[in-house]
Amino acid sequence: MQDDVAIWYRGANYQLGRGRNCYGIWPVAGQPEYPVEQWPETPQGWAAAWSRFTAIEHPAAIVHLSSPAVPVPVASPGRSIGAAGLLGAGVACGIAGLFPAYLSGASLASDPTNLVPHVIYLATWLASGLLIMRGGTWRQVGALLGLGTSIVTFGYFLADLGTVISGGSPLGPGLALGLIGWLLCTGGAAVAAWPPGLAGAPRWQLARRGRPAGVLAATTLLAAGVAIAFAPAWDSYTLQTPSRVIQTVTAGNIFSNPGPVIVGNLAVMVALVAVAAAAALWRPVRLGAALLAGALIPMAAQAISAAIQVSQGVSPAQFGIAPGRAAQAGLTITTALTPAFWIYLVLLIALAGMCAWMLIPARPRRQAGTSPMWSPPYAYMGPPEVKP
Repeated sequence: MQDDVAIWYRGANYQLGRGRNCYGIWPVAGQPEYPVEQWPETPQGWAAAWSRFTAIEHPAAIVHLSSPAVPVPVASPGRSIGAAGLLGAGVACGIAGLFPAYLSGASLASDPTNLVPHVIYLATWLASGLLIMRGGTWRQVGALLGLGTSIVTFGYFLADLGTVISGGSPLGPGLALGLIGWLLCTGGAAVAAWPPGLAGAPRWQLARRGRPAGVLAATTLLAAGVAIAFAPAWDSYTLQTPSRVIQTVTAGNIFSNPGPVIVGNLAVMVALVAVAAAAALWRPVRLGAALLAGALIPMAAQAISAAIQVSQGVSPAQFGIAPGRAAQAGLTITTALTPAFWIYLVLLIALAGMCAWMLIPARPRRQAGTSPMWSPPYAYMGPPEVKP
């Protein structure tokens, strides 16, 4: 081994360290003059070297040979403040948009069914801004959490805008403020995550090796199942008198809406599957979990909204029946959720379980025997600092 080579990690067959002007991987056996693979001495190079090393060595076999000081990348304070400021301004616009007319002259604040999901979106973006302000790894988590939420909610806002485009409702100031808030929050999360080479920003690197294909397949299939179950009608209304059931009506099928609204809902479905696939391939995996969590939150908000709607009473006037006439006939209307909703909920919980599972590899593991503790954050936070 050359004198200017420093080995920091060793596995069963390979070892990782720094050579002359590069990061490299050398075989454990023998003393070759050059590494079998090498990368430039940059943050991106180190991330690629570590990803390759952990792909060809089992984590349990990796031994940390030294205890160097690990420099924590510090993002530009101005960029973090700017990103958090955009998110804060977006949340403020979103809160202001809860009270004026949104669609059909009604405000979001007047309807809990629509209010709760928007409050959940805003709370997620607020959490994203706070995490970005913390810096370091939390900045990365916050940026991807906010982006995941923005990607999926784009479809929801597009569907609302589609209602205006199709002539079903005027553009209310509440919707206008909501759209501005979405743009600001999306811009803030993007500022925190871009450019990819910025210290403290997410490593925009998808795993090419070392991740089981089953993880990608399971995550993508679950997301596709959630997306498909999102499309059918969720709400069921049964009209009946003391003597008989008059009619059962379902509502909420996305394909029963005008074309522009359908486009928005389809955007939600496609965005969820795309984000889930990207999250399953992401390195480090815990950042993929943050991205997926951001996408799952709006989908969970829709399930909560559906449950709230079912709990509310339904007026006979919604079915073209005068309340007086309904009372005279003893007409009652019961509400329930269709099987499609329960399938959606089960698949959503399963996808959330996959998201939680993706966090497990990021936890430190103690090696067997006398080996020192190995912790993945060494790789993700930057290369070790070697004292001369």
